[in-house]
Amino acid sequence: MSETKRTAVITGAGAPRGIGKATAARLAGDGWAVAVLDLDEPAAKTAADEIATETGAPVFAHGVDVADEPSVLAAYRAVRAEVDAGRLPAVGAVINIAGITSPVPFLETTVELWNKVMAVNATGTYLVTKAFLPDLIDAGWGRIVNMSSVSAQQGGGVFGRTPYSSAKAAILGFTKSLARELGAAGVTVNAVAPGAVDTDIRAAATTDELEAAIVASVPLGRQATRQDVAGVIAWLTSEDAGYLHGACIDINGGSFLH
Repeated sequence: MSETKRTAVITGAGAPRGIGKATAARLAGDGWAVAVLDLDEPAAKTAADEIATETGAPVFAHGVDVADEPSVLAAYRAVRAEVDAGRLPAVGAVINIAGITSPVPFLETTVELWNKVMAVNATGTYLVTKAFLPDLIDAGWGRIVNMSSVSAQQGGGVFGRTPYSSAKAAILGFTKSLARELGAAGVTVNAVAPGAVDTDIRAAATTDELEAAIVASVPLGRQATRQDVAGVIAWLTSEDAGYLHGACIDINGGSFLH
């Protein structure tokens, strides 16, 4: 990044073993200030305190329900207040990581489940981006990174099934369309599509057999670490990635090649 420090806003960054927290820690170590947003506000504050202690970076925490527009706007106003007060530098990156999955077979799904998975993953990405984007455009520089999944590309096959795969596919379309629409605004928009990652997102429903089968399907012979994904996201926020726009970076260890 440039010598001028900027703030990276990261949703879903409160979970102790999540990609969001790993990304926040990586960017803070790289010289960014960080706004940790999460549905679980106490977890967000704990993560922020840990990252600030480890890196010395300015870190701010706030609760947010990414599927609820008033909550997103409240989080935006809270971050903007920190910027206006000089406690954070201007926002330069928005990283949409908050998401939920579901292993429910299609004929056992309900419209309530479908709507919830869509709301958190796809609508949440839309709402958070829409709230923070005007400031990036006004600054003439910015990075937006959206979290898709290999499940969007291959139609499930890891853990999440049809609602999850559909929501993550929507994020790919959103990323490409917004990239085309922004044009020369100075704001790049890209996505990442991880395969299996060593997070707790499957914790409530996974088994040792499932985890072994997932690893067996990966040519590199392991799941991704949270740091593997955070490293790619960090590069997408850098000056070096300034000509990458509307792209999706696969992080799947070779489990899906296309």
